[in-house]
Amino acid sequence: MLQGSPRLLCMATQQKNGHGSEEEAEKPEPSPTEKSLMEEKTQLEDQLKDMTEKYKRALADTENLRTRTQKMIEDAKLYGIQSFCKDLLEVADILEKATESVPKEEVTSQNPHLKNLYDGLVMTEVQIQKVFTKHGLIKLNPDGQKFDPYEHEALFHAPVEGKEPGTVAVVTKVGYKLHGRTLRPALVGVAKAL
Repeated sequence: MLQGSPRLLCMATQQKNGHGSEEEAEKPEPSPTEKSLMEEKTQLEDQLKDMTEKYKRALADTENLRTRTQKMIEDAKLYGIQSFCKDLLEVADILEKATESVPKEEVTSQNPHLKNLYDGLVMTEVQIQKVFTKHGLIKLNPDGQKFDPYEHEALFHAPVEGKEPGTVAVVTKVGYKLHGRTLRPALVGVAKAL
């Protein structure tokens, strides 16, 4: 019983160290069917990776398109009234000029027709400005501010006493912004150094 043990121990040690018999060490050559199946498996894994990558790109492109479309819809809602607002700006300018042209000393209770007409013009001008504000249209009167080419259009440069160079000295026509975007720049005269 003990005589066979050393041989079994020796074989166990050889197998543990990787020194088995030659028959165990040699792996059988894969058959042509197995080779073709392995190649097909590798090819299918590559196709799966490729399709997964294309799917992820398509998802990203769809999300980008959805985001851009949403932004365009929001812009259309905000700025869809832009041309209408531009047309109304001329009406607001005429109302402002009409109220400015009335001599203030003539607006008295002794001249009730002119007073009523003037009060009506002022109320109409105030109401139109409220409607503009309600819809995001804000009046720009940059008198004394630093010249900003994105909000102001310089008509002339002139030396003006008491005004810092580069500031707006005269506002010929007020400007307007629609939801932060300049709809019409203010027409201004800019002070320059004496």
